[in-house]
Amino acid sequence: MSVVKDALPSIETVSPASQWQAYLTLGFTKSARGTVLKTCDHKGPLYVQKPFYPEGKDTAHVYLLHPPGGLVSGDELVIESNQVPDTHVLITTPGAGRVYKARPDRALQRQTTRLHVPKDAIMEWLPQETILYPDANTRLRNQIELHGSARFIGWEITCFGLPANRLDFGTGQADQSFQIRVDGRLRLRERLLVDEHSRGLMAGKAGLQGNPVNGLLLAGPFLNVEESVLDTLRSLCQDNDGLSGVTQVDEFIVLRSLSHDSEKMKRLFTQCWEVLRPVLIDKTACAPRIWAT
Repeated sequence: MSVVKDALPSIETVSPASQWQAYLTLGFTKSARGTVLKTCDHKGPLYVQKPFYPEGKDTAHVYLLHPPGGLVSGDELVIESNQVPDTHVLITTPGAGRVYKARPDRALQRQTTRLHVPKDAIMEWLPQETILYPDANTRLRNQIELHGSARFIGWEITCFGLPANRLDFGTGQADQSFQIRVDGRLRLRERLLVDEHSRGLMAGKAGLQGNPVNGLLLAGPFLNVEESVLDTLRSLCQDNDGLSGVTQVDEFIVLRSLSHDSEKMKRLFTQCWEVLRPVLIDKTACAPRIWAT
C-alpha cells in the first residue's frame, strides 16, 4: 500500500503565515476540433496541462496539477469547471492529494469542487485518492450541477491517516460532502463528518468499522439500468477485499466501499467504471495515460 506510505512533513519548517488561497476555473467549448479548453483562469499553484485526446477529439482528458502536493492550515482550493452542451470532459490527477497535519491554530484546510454540466454534456471526475494525515483539519466539498440530459461519473477515495506507517487519523477532523443537483433539485447528498463528537464512526459498525480507506462512486442519471449491470457490479464488490456494496437511488447508481488498501479500492472503482461507462455514455472505458505511470 505504497500510496499511503508517506513521511510526516515537518510542520516546524513552514512559516505559521504560509498558506494558499488558490482557485482554478475551466471553460470547455465545442468546435471543429472537438471538445476544447477555451478558458483557464487561475490564482495560486493550481493548474491543468494541455488536454489529451486518447479517445479522439470529442473527449478531453485533463490532468489537474497542484505543485505543493497538499493542503496546510489555512489553505483553500476552489476548482470549477463549466461546459457547453455536447462536450465530454474527463478530469483526473497525476497522484494522490494530501491534507497535512494541522498547525496548532487548527485553521481549516479546505477544498471545494464545483462542476457545471449542461444538457447533452458529460463529465467524468476521477481523481486519485486523498490522504488525510494524522491530526489534519479539513473540509472537502464536491458540488455537481447537472442540467437536462447531462451525465456524470465520479468518485472520491479518502485515506484516513497513514496505515502503512501504522499511524491512524489521531485527533484529526474531516467534513466531507458530495452532492448532485439535477436542474437545481438536490438528488443525492453524501456526507461524512469525523470530529470530537463523532470520532466513534472510525471504528463503529455504523461507520468505517476500523477501515482507514473510504470510497464513494456515483454515476447517472440512467434512463434504465438492466439487472445484469447491477449483478456485475455486485460480483466485482464481492470479489474485492474489504466491504463494498452497490445501490440504485432513483436514476443514479451509488457504490460505497471500505478497505484497508487504497490501491485495491482504486482497482475496484476502475473495474466498476469500465462496466458503467458504456452503459451510461455508450463509450468503452479509456483509462487516462497518467494512471499507468
